Amino acid sequence: MATPDPVPRYRANLRGEVDGAAIYEALAANEADPKLAEVFRRLGAIERAHGDFWRKRLAEEGASYAPQPSLRARILSALARRFGPAFVLPALAAGEARDSAAYDDQPEARAAGLPADERSHAVLMRAAAGKGGLSGPTLALIEGRHRGGGNTLRAAVLGANDGLVSNLSLVMGVAGAATDQRALVLTGLAGLVAGACSMAMGEWLSVTSSRELYRSQIETEAEELREVPEEEKEELVLIYQAKGIDEPQARALAERLLSQEDSALDTLAREELGIDPKDLGGSAWGAAGWSFMLFSAGAIVPVVPFLLLSGRSAFIASIVASGIALATIGAGTSLFTGRGALFSAARQLLIGLAAAGVTYGAGALVGASLG
Repeated sequence: MATPDPVPRYRANLRGEVDGAAIYEALAANEADPKLAEVFRRLGAIERAHGDFWRKRLAEEGASYAPQPSLRARILSALARRFGPAFVLPALAAGEARDSAAYDDQPEARAAGLPADERSHAVLMRAAAGKGGLSGPTLALIEGRHRGGGNTLRAAVLGANDGLVSNLSLVMGVAGAATDQRALVLTGLAGLVAGACSMAMGEWLSVTSSRELYRSQIETEAEELREVPEEEKEELVLIYQAKGIDEPQARALAERLLSQEDSALDTLAREELGIDPKDLGGSAWGAAGWSFMLFSAGAIVPVVPFLLLSGRSAFIASIVASGIALATIGAGTSLFTGRGALFSAARQLLIGLAAAGVTYGAGALVGASLG
């Protein structure tokens, strides 16, 4: 049995490392926190070293390859520059989780220790933070779990998608029932407003509930700090020991922090609960406003053609405009799923048009029945 040509695999590996290095360099250049910036710089250095490894393997096979960062990497880098690293971290964290085992079945990578490097990011983060370690919110930010800004990219894409698919289905259902155009437009606009308000209220309740939970946890921590300060100190000692600090230093650090009355509760909230007391999950009104606008942005697409055109031309234009928007949103999801942009665009287009087709058919049946 012939041995598979390793060159395509080497090239794919190199492309991935080039993308990773480009994104981490963009994060480091735009991160205000020096600890986090150092983490990103070191991760970028690891990706560049891995890239050099695959370049050498290619050279040994008599092949050369000099890939530029992919479109996905360029978009994520641009978003990090425009909105800050927190905006793209969930997409990056998802990619790292998906690719962490990519080298496990590649003998050259195993021999060079690349799989261990791919799984060593947590260790690197602790090392970059020095003896004090990284705070809970900072670790959550790096892992893409920070609610304040970390899920904005995902929420933006999915919010617009919800508005587009739901209102396209609604408009097509009404069109299938052969309703006059004025009623169709009114239905589409009503669906836009109703859906956007529902999304905004849901987001407001979600963020408000999270903030209330965080406040309750902080109040509980404040009460424990007043009633059992020694137990709180021991908890901090254990947290710092888990970060690699030996017990005498951990105890001295905990005692010094808890002796400062103003910062003791703030320290406990950050270190023990992983909560930033100044943020508490972001603004509920801001989240509601963004949800309203994003849903509306998607929901208006299938309605606009019926405002500008009439008859069959409006129907076809609505389908075409919605199809383009579906494909664009699908390509956008590839930023945080890691799937190919063309695959994601085609899948989203197929699902959205299938939903519209089902509702159009249902509307046609109901319209015929009522007629």
